[in-house]
Amino acid sequence: MGIFGLKSVRLAGALVVGLWSSAAYAQSDITIALQLEPPHLDPTSAAAQAIDSVVYTNVFEGLTRFMGDGSIVPGLAESWEVSEDGKTYTFKLREGVAFHDGAPMSAEDVKFSLDRARAEDSANAQKALFDGIAEVTVLDPASVQLTLDEPNGSLLFNLAWGDAVIVSEASIADIKTNPVGTGAYKFAEWVQGDRIDLTRNDAYWGDAPALESATFKFISDPTAAFAAVMAEDVDVFDNFPAPENLPQFEADPRFQVLVGSTEGETILSTNNKQQPFDDLRVRQAIAHAIDRQAIIDGAMFGYGTPIGSHFAPHNPAYVDLTGNSPHDPDKARALLAEAGHPEGFETTLHLPPPSYARRGGEIIAAQLAEVGITAEIINVEWAQWLESVFKGKNFGLTIVSHTEPMDIGIYARPDYYFQYDNPEFQTLMETLNTTTDPGERDALLQQAQQIISEDYVNGYLFQLAKLGVAKAGVQGLWLNAPTAAIDLTGVSWSE
Repeated sequence: MGIFGLKSVRLAGALVVGLWSSAAYAQSDITIALQLEPPHLDPTSAAAQAIDSVVYTNVFEGLTRFMGDGSIVPGLAESWEVSEDGKTYTFKLREGVAFHDGAPMSAEDVKFSLDRARAEDSANAQKALFDGIAEVTVLDPASVQLTLDEPNGSLLFNLAWGDAVIVSEASIADIKTNPVGTGAYKFAEWVQGDRIDLTRNDAYWGDAPALESATFKFISDPTAAFAAVMAEDVDVFDNFPAPENLPQFEADPRFQVLVGSTEGETILSTNNKQQPFDDLRVRQAIAHAIDRQAIIDGAMFGYGTPIGSHFAPHNPAYVDLTGNSPHDPDKARALLAEAGHPEGFETTLHLPPPSYARRGGEIIAAQLAEVGITAEIINVEWAQWLESVFKGKNFGLTIVSHTEPMDIGIYARPDYYFQYDNPEFQTLMETLNTTTDPGERDALLQQAQQIISEDYVNGYLFQLAKLGVAKAGVQGLWLNAPTAAIDLTGVSWSE
């Protein structure tokens, strides 16, 4: 789960071009501000989006990779062949690839990385991506073969995730604080609470990036974020946390405002095994208590698209199911009474730092109160959220944006943090994984959306917009976010 803070793929519009001033820049470095600081720097053992925002493609690479338009292209694998039965993938690796410590990258590293990710004791947050891999075989130093239990139409997509990057066994002990990858940038320094510095990898196997260095600066407070951008202390603020300030930046020729889409389904996550949320009628009542548009307007200054299921509206398989849960407080109260809660009940609402959660949480708490549900707001830092909510499942309600691409499959995991257990849905996802026909896959995805919408697993709020602000001279940033990443490999300053 890439959570934004928590880590479809066919988006329109890839890179931001144009939109810069005529001033010439000799600048070869860049400072990018983020609201959330990563808990550590190993994308293969945590769910936090902030990790991939810094290291995806920049430091670590996978066999395949996402581009800014959502397409999947070769990464460390330059090509692959698929057997007629769809169960064997043979990858040919690029030549001359080395890790940042100088060690050559080979098929042994691919085997180590994938075996580690799918191991029984794996800490990988997306371990399910690798479930269908029966065996990883080294054919020679430049060739590796993946044998699958069943054909998997999503394999190349799965291998593009940040959770599937190739790591070095020799550096694994320190990967969380000193990541060693194969990417165009090397890790330089992490001043916790302040910044992470990257420097250009002059031994990179691919095209040399334009920037010599990059600094990721962490600014959690929206007011401080506005001040930092206005003072030009940062060059880019990715996912700017105060959307009400965007018109001011749009009117200022020093800046460009970048409005795109993300894979971030923003939801009121519900603990399905905790009473009274184990009752469908209670979850349905919550869905009818929510006024999506009021949340979008109040928390996001109008930026965001209402959703009625866990699926991105820009995906061709999307079905608009918002009609299953229109704002209807009277119906919500009637459902609560039917479920044995005529006076409502009390619960907790854990809110991580992003503005959509903190601001949206205040609005949702007020909406729930109108139907008799008292939600105690508990503000938590991101590390606390990961520990107590995501891992510990110690919550009633929480708000989070799931930013990893087309991740509806998380609803097939009964032990996932919102603890939804539906065998019918699990079987459907198994069928999807072995289906390769695009039309059949779309039909299965539409059926999946319908099931979780009608089960009211969570309160489906809106698709998170990608709202960025950059100095006018920056070019090559992704406009949309097909995955959680700030890919620096194509970023430069206009001349």
